[in-house]
Amino acid sequence: MTAKNTVCLWYDNDAEDAANFYASTFPDSRVTAVHKAPADYPSGKAGDVITVEFTVMGVPCIGLNGGKAFSHSEAFSFQVATDSQEETDRYWNAIVGNGGSESVCGWCKDKWGLSWQISPRILTEAVASADRGVAKRAFEAMLQMSRIDIAAIEKAIKG
Repeated sequence: MTAKNTVCLWYDNDAEDAANFYASTFPDSRVTAVHKAPADYPSGKAGDVITVEFTVMGVPCIGLNGGKAFSHSEAFSFQVATDSQEETDRYWNAIVGNGGSESVCGWCKDKWGLSWQISPRILTEAVASADRGVAKRAFEAMLQMSRIDIAAIEKAIKG
């Protein structure tokens, strides 16, 4: 059954490569269909991949090979909640190590320009803490990081 709401992600001409990377990197992710043009069209030919249906961590997506007209921005990102430093590092390193780039505060971009927030749960819980001192210390620690260091967040929480 097709989902009622699906995230459509615009790619230049590499939606299939991106979908395969996500499927091989994240749990509960898979490529479910590749749709090719049935005939020639103004910017391509019959047989070109037009769209790719895939799921990223349970979120249904469609990758559209739309050309260079639009690119990804930080206005949209996937936020991945992690439970350990090993999991945080695994996702971070997979994205950055596959041609992506580091940013700040747990953000990185994959090689297709899509933004990801690799966010340990301990950080998001601490920043939302009713104890404003805990929230402030965790937040200030995060501001000093690219990839989130859970041990440093735990130290900041303790004061």
